Amino acid sequence: MANQNRISGTSNLLDKDGNLIEAGWGTKPSLKYNKNDIKHKRWRLKEWDHYSILNKDFGIQITIGDIYYLTQMSYVWLDFTKKERNGQSIMKFFTKSKILPLSSLEDSYIEFPTDKFKATLKKKGHKRILTIDDPTFIEKGIKGSITLEDNPKVDNTVVVTGYGHKKPKLFYYNHKINYMPAKGTIQLGNEDYNFEPQSSFGLMDWGRGIWPYKTHWLWGSACGLVDGKPVAFNIGYGFGDLSTHTENIVFYDGKAHKIDEVTFHHENDRDPTQPWKFTSNDNRFNMILEPIIPHREKINFGLIYLNSSLLHGLYSGEIVLDTGEKIQVKGMLGHAEDIYWRW
Repeated sequence: MANQNRISGTSNLLDKDGNLIEAGWGTKPSLKYNKNDIKHKRWRLKEWDHYSILNKDFGIQITIGDIYYLTQMSYVWLDFTKKERNGQSIMKFFTKSKILPLSSLEDSYIEFPTDKFKATLKKKGHKRILTIDDPTFIEKGIKGSITLEDNPKVDNTVVVTGYGHKKPKLFYYNHKINYMPAKGTIQLGNEDYNFEPQSSFGLMDWGRGIWPYKTHWLWGSACGLVDGKPVAFNIGYGFGDLSTHTENIVFYDGKAHKIDEVTFHHENDRDPTQPWKFTSNDNRFNMILEPIIPHREKINFGLIYLNSSLLHGLYSGEIVLDTGEKIQVKGMLGHAEDIYWRW
């Protein structure tokens, strides 16, 4: 059993010596991230904003990741009916972590610094607005805008993770919003793909931190409606000192229900083409993920190396709330991943 320290107060993320003031989990990002407080080599800094918007037929993901000496900008279009995945990605060097905002809550506007395609991420009040425009995409072109409804009353996933006393200057500050109704239209060629808030839901993954060169993580998330109630969950582990918390949380009708430790069971060197199983040590989370679109990726640029297994599919199983109530999940769209980086 992890300690499960819950962060509820407000403070700076780091003290004057660049160490974490507090590690643990929360439901809102109440700690203030300031790069001027970092007392470590800046080229170890990792920052990213990732959005994923899905419904049962199609979805889109937009990501910008900045690792100080390199920024990767990408988007992916997912067609669950055809079981196809297509996207674009570009890298820009020596950006020095000047693109992404310090806060996940304050209003902001990000425009991708590339001429290959145009993408923007905007937060204004309780709305997060994503746009994409790439006339070269799979010879059809892709263009459109999606608005996510970010309800401030809904609990989120927040983790503040350290790396133990031997690496006191390393940290990871992560804010995920696992359930946001989505509305908008993406146009591929002459065909419109409409996202409606009753059936289309968005996920935000916001991360900032000083990481070691080698990193391995496992992460999964899903959301949807069960008997008319919003249900979502976040599961994961793999790096950092997790003696103070886990990031495993179930959300029922906007409220967080904390799960202890979850294990990913997947065979054949993280094969994403086979169903994955998930169990928890407190027996409150038992799921099977049946793949729709599996994806394996390897990148080897010498200093930069990626080995990843990612699958989008349908979760089915049982979750148990803090009250003891059992929720049956059947065919809930989501994803899981097992990723190893040297970066």
